[in-house]
Amino acid sequence: MGDNESTSPCPDRSDGDYFQVLLEGATAPRPPAPPECPFCELLQDRYATSYTGHWVLLEPRIVVPARTVPPRRRWIITSTGTAMNLWDAEPLPGAKCRIPHRIVCPWLEPEDHWPWVTALRQYNSRRSQRLFDLPDTG
Repeated sequence: MGDNESTSPCPDRSDGDYFQVLLEGATAPRPPAPPECPFCELLQDRYATSYTGHWVLLEPRIVVPARTVPPRRRWIITSTGTAMNLWDAEPLPGAKCRIPHRIVCPWLEPEDHWPWVTALRQYNSRRSQRLFDLPDTG
């Protein structure tokens, strides 16, 4: 039926954390590429993650109470400047976190139905449109 002996059960990757990286969205372009979203082309804050050679794009200037962010979408910046996903950890009272751009990118399918995330996605959609609605020259 098939050649099961010569096919690998998973992609040929030397990076053992590859699936975790994909799950967390740590797929940002590496420096020296600009830290912009490959879908909407808006500039973001790029941070290294604990996964060697992997970066994440976080929404710029947005720091929110961690309890208002869906689990697995809460990112904190450590004292070393590395971004760390809190996953399902219950945030401490008063804790603040950053959010990944992918949950508010206007060009990606929405992941959840939190009202403030929807509002931020719509705001980013308007910002993205302004990039392409430049006045005619001449």
